[in-house]
Amino acid sequence: MTDTTLGSRHTERGTEWLKRYYVVRAAFSIAWVAAALTLGRAMPGIAALLLVIYPAWDALANAVDGRRNGGFQNALTQALNVAVSGMATVAVAIALGNSMHAVLGVFGVWAILAGVFQLATGVRRWTTHGAQWAMILSGAQSALAGAFFITRAKGFQVPTIADISPYAAFGAFYFLVSALSLAVSDVRARKQFV
Repeated sequence: MTDTTLGSRHTERGTEWLKRYYVVRAAFSIAWVAAALTLGRAMPGIAALLLVIYPAWDALANAVDGRRNGGFQNALTQALNVAVSGMATVAVAIALGNSMHAVLGVFGVWAILAGVFQLATGVRRWTTHGAQWAMILSGAQSALAGAFFITRAKGFQVPTIADISPYAAFGAFYFLVSALSLAVSDVRARKQFV
């Protein structure tokens, strides 16, 4: 077996992992949005828990993905995303004791940084897996949403979890599109070798 064949199989396994990973990320975001717009709107305690869980989940997901793809020495952007998301989890928990304006501000800073790191991860993965345009676009949109959150956090109207829900919903959309893009890319690659 040649090195090229081994490399191709490694990339195939990595692409299969990414498809599953993106679907799981999308499913989590969909469930989070549903919980936020139902339970979170009605029960402040549940809303607070959901607000802490969201960046914590991002940290965990990036940690698992980074380890699965060669470790953090090969995935610096994901290591940074884990660190930023971990700090955001703590900062959201602290901000909840202050105000929802503070929480939205924390989400804004986190969305900017996490978006930039996601964009960079997508660019890096483009060479090995292809079909990363949705992740790149998602990272850019996350950064823009973060700037919007920061602006909104300075306003007079009190933000709620419903203000963050569209951000999570767009994340779910982009993860699903990424999984589908990888699947289409795989089908096209197989047809070329037939």
